[in-house]
Amino acid sequence: MNVQNKPVSPDASLSTPWWKGAVIYQIYPRSFADLNGDGVGDLPGIVAHLEHVASLGVDGIWLSPFFTSPMADFGYDISDYCDVDPIFGTLADFDRLVEKAHALGLKVIIDQVYCHTSDQHAWFQESRQSRTNSKADWYVWADSKPDGSPPSNWQSVFGGPSWTWDARRGQYYLHNFLNQQPDLNVHNPEVQDALLATGKFWLDRGVDGFRLDAINFSMHDPSLTDNPAVKAPGKRTRSFDFQHHLHNQSHADIPKFLGRIHDLLASYGADRFTVAEVGGEQADAEMKLYTAGNNRLNSAYGFTFLYADQLDAALAAETFSTWQGGPAEGWPSWAFSNHDAPRAVSRWAKPEDRAAMARLNLLLLMCLRGNAFIYQGEELGLPQADVPFERLQDPEAIANWPQTLGRDGARTPMPWTRTAPWAGFSTVEPWLPMSPAHVPLSVAAQEADPASVLQSARRLIALRKTHKPLRWGDVTEVRANGAELSFRRSFGNETVVCVFNLGPEPIRPQVEAAWLTEAERIADLGQIDVGSGVFGPYAALVARL
Repeated sequence: MNVQNKPVSPDASLSTPWWKGAVIYQIYPRSFADLNGDGVGDLPGIVAHLEHVASLGVDGIWLSPFFTSPMADFGYDISDYCDVDPIFGTLADFDRLVEKAHALGLKVIIDQVYCHTSDQHAWFQESRQSRTNSKADWYVWADSKPDGSPPSNWQSVFGGPSWTWDARRGQYYLHNFLNQQPDLNVHNPEVQDALLATGKFWLDRGVDGFRLDAINFSMHDPSLTDNPAVKAPGKRTRSFDFQHHLHNQSHADIPKFLGRIHDLLASYGADRFTVAEVGGEQADAEMKLYTAGNNRLNSAYGFTFLYADQLDAALAAETFSTWQGGPAEGWPSWAFSNHDAPRAVSRWAKPEDRAAMARLNLLLLMCLRGNAFIYQGEELGLPQADVPFERLQDPEAIANWPQTLGRDGARTPMPWTRTAPWAGFSTVEPWLPMSPAHVPLSVAAQEADPASVLQSARRLIALRKTHKPLRWGDVTEVRANGAELSFRRSFGNETVVCVFNLGPEPIRPQVEAAWLTEAERIADLGQIDVGSGVFGPYAALVARL
C-alpha cells in the first residue's frame, strides 16, 4: 500500500463547517473499554483510550447511548434523558470525557432518541395511569377495535404487533420497536418542548451535536390507517417485513420538528452538527427531505451499505446518482458497519480476503462524497464475531435465531492487547464473549506492525484531510461495471481520480490511460500493472490529475 499525504492549504476550510466531509468514529460504550471491572464498558474506559481514537486522525466521536436505562434494548430504551446510567459512570465522568476529547481535537456527538422512551420513564409511568393526567397525551394511545384487537395492523421492527394492551388505561399503546419502548406522541408540542429541553441539557455540557436515532419513526398517522401488504416480498424473517410502512412512521410533519431541532443547535453556534438515522423503503427520499435547505438537519445516513450482502460497483455508484449536489440538497453520511449491522468485512469477503477488504473499504469510504462514519474495530479489520445462542443478548437476535445474524456479533468487546485476559477490554469476563478471531487483531498487535490494517487506516484517513476533492469535491465520470468502480472528484482547481476493483478476481478497468500512467499517484492498494492496466483483487488507485 502506498499513500502520499501532503499538508492541505490553510485557506481550504475557512468557509466550510468542520462537519462537512468529516470522519467520525462511533463508540459503542458497552464494548469499548471496561475500567471498573464489571465486564461492561464505561465512560472512564473511553476516556482512557481516547488517544487511540485521536491517533486515527478522525474529526470526532459519536457515542451510542449511555443514559439511564433498564437496558431492554441496551440503552435505546431511556428512562432518564438527563443522566448517565450507573453502569457507565457519572455525569462527572461524561464531563471529563468531553473535556479530554476537546483537548485532543475531537468533537463529541451523542445519540438522541426522540421517537420512544423506556416504559420505566417517569413520563410513561404517569401517562399510563389515566386518560386525564397531565401526560395522558404524551404517548400514542388508542382504543381497541370492537373485538378487542389492536387499533391497526402495524407491526414492530422486532416482530409482532406494534401495539400492547395496558389495563390501567384500558387502551393499547404504540411501540415501533420493543414493547418496553413506548412511542412518544411527538405531534404534541409539549413533548417536543420536553425533548428539546433534554437536548439543551447536553449542549450546555459541551457536546458538539446529535445523532438522531430512527427519526423517521418519530411521528405516525393519527388516523391509524392500516399499512398495505407487500405483494411480492423476498425473504421474510419478521412480521414487520410483510408491510409497506407508510402510516406508522414518516409523517409529513416531521420536518417541522426537525426545524425546531435545527434552531436549538443554531442557538449554540454555527458549528453544531446533526445527523439523522433514516431506514426503510423511503430512506433516500426522507434523507433528502430531512436535510434540505438551511433550516433542518445537516446530514443523514441510511442502510444502503449497512444491510448490503455484497459490495458491488452499482451499489456505490447509486450513492453518487442519489446525491448529486443539487440546489438546496443536503449532505449525506455513509457507514459500512455499525452496532446495528454485521461487520462489512464478513459480509463482503471470504476470510482469507478480509484484510484486503478492510483496507479497500476504508479507502472507498474516504473517497465517497459525504461524511464517513467508522465503527469501533473497523480500523482493525475486525470480522463479525460468532456468538453462540446461549450468550446472545440482543432481543432481535434471540427472537429470530437462527434466521438472522443479529447485532451481538458486531457488539463484542474491543481487543486492546494480545496477552491480557479478555484482550485488555476488562479484568473479568465481558458481557459478550471476546472473539478469539479478534485477539490477534488487537490494537497493540497492529501498532507494532507497519503493514497492519490499523496503520493503513491512519494513512487513508489522512488522505481525505490532505486532498480537498476527497473531503468536499463534486463527483463526475462515474463508471460502474461489475467489480469496477471509477470516478473523478473535483474541488476548486484540484481533481483526483479514483479507480477500484471491488472483487476477488483481477479486472482491467475501462478508464483513461492517463489516469494510470500520467496522474500523480497519491494512494494505491493491491497489485496494479500499469503496463497492462490490470488491477489485482481488491486493488485501488487514487491519483491527482
